[in-house]
Amino acid sequence: MTGATPTKGDVQEKIGKAKGKGARGKRSAVPTRDQLLAFLEENPTETGKREIARAFGVKGQDKITLKALLKELTDEGVLKKHGRRVSTPGTLPNVTVLDITARDRDGGLLARPVQWDEAVDGRHPVVTIIPERAAKGPTPGIGDRVLARISQRDKGAPRARVMKVLDKQKRRVLGIFRKAKGTDGPLAGRVEPTDRKRDTLLIREAAAANAKDGDLVEVALEAQSTRGRSQGLRHGKIEAVIGNPTSEKAISLIALHEHEIPVEFPKEVLDSAQAIQPVTPGDAGSQRQDWRDLPLITIDPADAKDHDDAVFACADEAGNNPGGVIVTVAIADVASYVTPHSPMDQEAGKRGNSVYFPDRVVPMLPERISNDLCSLRENEDRPALAVQMVFGSDGQKRSHRFHRILMRSHARLSYEEAQAAIDGEAAPRAKPWFEPVLEPLWAAYGVLLKGRDARQPLELDMPERKIKLDDAGNVDRVFTPPRLDAHKLIEEFMIQANVCAAETLEKERHPLIYRTHDAPSLAKLESLREFLRTLNIPLAKAGQLRPESFNGILEKVRGSQNQDLVNQVVLRSQSQAEYSPQNIGHFGLHLAKYAHFTSPIRRYADLIVHRALVGALALGDGGLTGPEIEMLEAISGDISAAERRAMLAERQTIDRLIASHLSEKIGADFAGRINGVTRAGLFVTLHDTGADGFIPISQLGDEYFQFDEAGHRVIGEITRTQFQMGDTVNVRLVEAAPVAGALRFEMLSEGTKAKDMPRGRRTKSAAPHKRPRRSSRGRR
Repeated sequence: MTGATPTKGDVQEKIGKAKGKGARGKRSAVPTRDQLLAFLEENPTETGKREIARAFGVKGQDKITLKALLKELTDEGVLKKHGRRVSTPGTLPNVTVLDITARDRDGGLLARPVQWDEAVDGRHPVVTIIPERAAKGPTPGIGDRVLARISQRDKGAPRARVMKVLDKQKRRVLGIFRKAKGTDGPLAGRVEPTDRKRDTLLIREAAAANAKDGDLVEVALEAQSTRGRSQGLRHGKIEAVIGNPTSEKAISLIALHEHEIPVEFPKEVLDSAQAIQPVTPGDAGSQRQDWRDLPLITIDPADAKDHDDAVFACADEAGNNPGGVIVTVAIADVASYVTPHSPMDQEAGKRGNSVYFPDRVVPMLPERISNDLCSLRENEDRPALAVQMVFGSDGQKRSHRFHRILMRSHARLSYEEAQAAIDGEAAPRAKPWFEPVLEPLWAAYGVLLKGRDARQPLELDMPERKIKLDDAGNVDRVFTPPRLDAHKLIEEFMIQANVCAAETLEKERHPLIYRTHDAPSLAKLESLREFLRTLNIPLAKAGQLRPESFNGILEKVRGSQNQDLVNQVVLRSQSQAEYSPQNIGHFGLHLAKYAHFTSPIRRYADLIVHRALVGALALGDGGLTGPEIEMLEAISGDISAAERRAMLAERQTIDRLIASHLSEKIGADFAGRINGVTRAGLFVTLHDTGADGFIPISQLGDEYFQFDEAGHRVIGEITRTQFQMGDTVNVRLVEAAPVAGALRFEMLSEGTKAKDMPRGRRTKSAAPHKRPRRSSRGRR
């Protein structure tokens, strides 16, 4: 029958004829199998039937034969079909979507295709991203998803140019399952994503996985049809039922999911960690000094699982340094185990740092490294990089020197145990070390304090919230732990060790990553100056500002009603610290040279500095490589972003936990302090829990309120009622949203009387209807 699709026998017959001549003595245009496959290998972007026909001059009835040949090769698995195009398995399409996952030895970005079936195509290809000198739009980095054009295919190693950085669509979504009511249809319910930027997902009965109404669930997105326009909300399949969304486990999982923080280590990373053998005293060529007899000790939080720093101090017996001290800081030698460009190193660089939640730690390195081989465990031999620092009696550092050592921690003490021993309280574990170790440590700290006082770093001692969980994983209490001298001692020793690392590498003219902190911007300083003017407190000009300038301001208001207000405003005027290969100093610490060196188990920046020291000082294997040096700028950007991501995830988790804890106290009254003022309303921090909540300006009164940005306050136009940042107020909790980590309060305090009215924009505080009496507050 004319136009019918040929049978397999017909195809084979025609292919056979294609090798010879046709009835009229002409060679057939239909390619052989080998010719076709060779063409596809050489032209992977021209894979449609139309392009193949044009290339071989296939016309008329021969197109049917070509179509049948392509179908046969596809059915056999020799070719793979992509819509109207075909390719040999393992071939990338001309334009494809890639996930950037790592960097190569030269600092270039490496990616893998988003759509790739390893069962069919073999192991996914690694695509090298070709750098653009004048890239338009956002610069791609590790973790980004990009639309790319495959431009080079050299011996199976594809290269691509980025066309566009895409908004990465998560394959799995966390949300709250809401069961459908009053329907017998196929729809089981909906999932409201915890990420409010995402649309609701529909769940069919077959995809509900026995989820109950209100459960936190993990949903896999179903494939979306490419035909026509979107048909509305997408469907999903519930892959895991996590359960109560207010449990701590669920709350920290939400943060991990939202910020795409990797939790599970790839198998190759875990395998490489397990294969590592511990460093021993007899290792050939290790160039380590044996310091196992030096009574170094660790002082850490009581629940710490990894210990990356140990300390020791003694008086300097040199005759030319009366009253001086020698301080030794030993840091776990992670560079001995995590080598440049290894799978473990690439994963650590991707993570950037460890992330800490009340119920879990998401480590930068596998536990085999972080909690075992590199943890300075009590009475176990461990490799370390140590710095010995000599200070004069005035607290000024006279000299320092780095050593690569094998050490043994002689005691593992908590901050509380060490402090109790110094204070003369019962501390059985610390008592044996009081005279030989702890007393000299505190004596050395007293000397270093003189240097710190002379340096005058910014003294903003902001309290930190801690959450204690009960055995069931629920919030037991929220508290602010005391700031002990033991904390300050370790902090000052670590700061000095970090300074030594930066100074040594600069002296050796070796590249490194600095921990930098810029001075406040001119815009922030002008805002601060305008605010301080309302309190009759002058602020020095920008070029003359030093940390001690801010300390002087804080001292002027110490003990006054404005103390908390001024502390908050000064804090908000400061820049954010970050990592950079260019040194601009550390404004807050008042240091010209500063680099993170003391926590390589949990910060990638410190590992880079360790490698730099090993290489610069010729301390053995594991130094910073040339390709790493070339990519320090990119590494700095990646780990700065990872740090901000971790801080946000940790803070949001605490907010959600506290909101969950307070959700059972709707209608209760609390004391707090206004810590933020905007045109929309007030932010209040509660005294007892540190919880932050919002009061809409519509709840403040039946009048117009003016927003005084310079004075961080709002003022009623009629009554001149004033609410200002730093004010102590009483509020009532009216709403708690645990999954969002949000609280809403109503104001119970009357406010204060303003002495003046600012020239500002009027902000309507309430609708024409009057607010209810206070007796009905908290129930609306």
